[in-house]
Amino acid sequence: MSKTLIAGSCKATTQRSLFSRTTSVSIDIDADPSVIWALLTNTSDYPRWNTTVVSIDGKIALGEKINLRSTLDPKRTYKLKIKEWEPNKKLVWGDAMGQRVFTLSNGQPGNVTFTMTEKIGGPLFPLFAKMIPPFNASFEQFATSLKQEAETIMSAR
Repeated sequence: MSKTLIAGSCKATTQRSLFSRTTSVSIDIDADPSVIWALLTNTSDYPRWNTTVVSIDGKIALGEKINLRSTLDPKRTYKLKIKEWEPNKKLVWGDAMGQRVFTLSNGQPGNVTFTMTEKIGGPLFPLFAKMIPPFNASFEQFATSLKQEAETIMSAR
């Protein structure tokens, strides 16, 4: 599968405060929630369809830990814990500095609205906030890649 971005398919937004930053993106996907969920929870398959992930190891299940390397900082490994797990609806992973929430909700008939939100911050956030790259483009790529792969799977059924 080609890892190209569909221009204009979704738009990420970022809200900043002194002690935190929150980035969100939403996209409608014409696929069953189970197809999207399978893509979000299969670590070995992420680098194939997801243009923002260099590697991801471990098991995505409640209480488990994963190691993630992102294209934003490919030399850094993020050690994340799966904090919430509601199949076909909600997945949350994170560390001491923040968490990423994935939600699947009913959109228009026949599709699912996928939303991804990450909040990072804390008392020391102002000291290193300028060193953290913006997430908007990466979030847009993630959501678009997920949409492309899920809809490709659905069309092959």
